[in-house]
Amino acid sequence: MAGQGVARRRILKILGTAAVAAQFPGFSKWAFACGHVGNAALPIKPATYRPQFFTAAEYSMVERLTDLIIPSDATPGAKEAGVAEFIDFMVASDPDVQYGFRTGLTWLNAYSEQTAGKKFLELSAEQQTLLLEPLAYKNKTRAGLDAGRRFIRMIREFTVMGFYTSEIGFKELDNPALKFYSESPECPHKNDPEHRHLAQANS
Repeated sequence: MAGQGVARRRILKILGTAAVAAQFPGFSKWAFACGHVGNAALPIKPATYRPQFFTAAEYSMVERLTDLIIPSDATPGAKEAGVAEFIDFMVASDPDVQYGFRTGLTWLNAYSEQTAGKKFLELSAEQQTLLLEPLAYKNKTRAGLDAGRRFIRMIREFTVMGFYTSEIGFKELDNPALKFYSESPECPHKNDPEHRHLAQANS
């Protein structure tokens, strides 16, 4: 279908950058899901992360938005995985998305002040959720919010990518087929290496 090639290229570009991000020594929380494989001496992480692109105020907004998108409940969420660090690194590495992120954050603050009389981070958690619902859900949107909806789609895409390429997020998938092994696991049928006990498939 039309557009599939573009989407595929976009995903491959993000995944490729995520692998490059694994080499960045400045992350305090975010760690690439398979970064430990074949790496006996893991680098010491800094105590705090220094944003590469966002200002301190912008970075705080990004961190809060990622926490709202993938919150911490019974399991760790985006905040514990350091997804904001991942997004900052990704945006700093990709000039094509820098304008969209910066103007999106500015738009969100202006929308928050117009709607609730305060900047986004000054709102309560409940107010933040209510403010974002028309931007995140098609059935709750209204005219004039296209710019905000585009920004929320973009930051949600980066949040999901950053979370599930992190060690914490990858563990949440809990799928044996997706696990990395430092060595190939042994066959469990040691007494039947030719697997004669398994039923033959019907031809």
